[in-house]
Amino acid sequence: MSLKDENRKLSRKLGLVALGMFGFGFALVPFYNQICAALGVNSIEARAEAPVNSQIDFSRSVTIELDSNAHNMPWRFRPLVGHVKVHPGELVTVEYEIVNVRGAPVTGQAVPSYGPQRAGEYFKKVECFCFTQQTLQAGETRRLPVQFVVDPKLPKDVNTIAVSYTFFEVAGRGGKS
Repeated sequence: MSLKDENRKLSRKLGLVALGMFGFGFALVPFYNQICAALGVNSIEARAEAPVNSQIDFSRSVTIELDSNAHNMPWRFRPLVGHVKVHPGELVTVEYEIVNVRGAPVTGQAVPSYGPQRAGEYFKKVECFCFTQQTLQAGETRRLPVQFVVDPKLPKDVNTIAVSYTFFEVAGRGGKS
C-alpha cells in the first residue's frame, strides 16, 4: 500500500472519529437535561409561580432611602422614587434611570453602599444592575431594576436603610459594547 493510500485511510478514520465526537457531544445535551430534570437541579424550563413568602414580618416597616451618584461620568443617574416603605422579608423592586449625555458610548459599573453600614448584610439583592458593567450609547436612556429583600433578622433598632449606588467609568471601555 502506498503512502498516499495510507494517508487517505488515516484521514478517513480521523474524520469518522471527529464526526463521532461531534455526535456524542450533541447527544450529551438532552442526556444532561434529563439528568438535571430527574435530580431537580439547573432547570432551564419555565418554573412554577414562586410560593408566597410566609416569612414577611408585617409587624414592622423599614424605610429604604434611595440615592444615586455618577462619579465624574457624563451620566444623569437617579432613582425613580426617593424612598420606599417595606416589610422585612418582602420582595421589592425599584427602578433607576441612567442617561448618557456624552456624544460617545460610555461604560460604567455601579458600586452599592449602605447606611448604617451594618444594614448592608441584611439588604439582599436578588437582581441588580451593579452585578454587570453597563454600556450606554451616546444619548441613550435606560431603566434598570433592583430587586431586593430586607432580611427579617434586621435588628429592631434599624428603621431606615440608605442605599446608594455610585457609577464609576470603566477605564478603556468607553467605546466598546
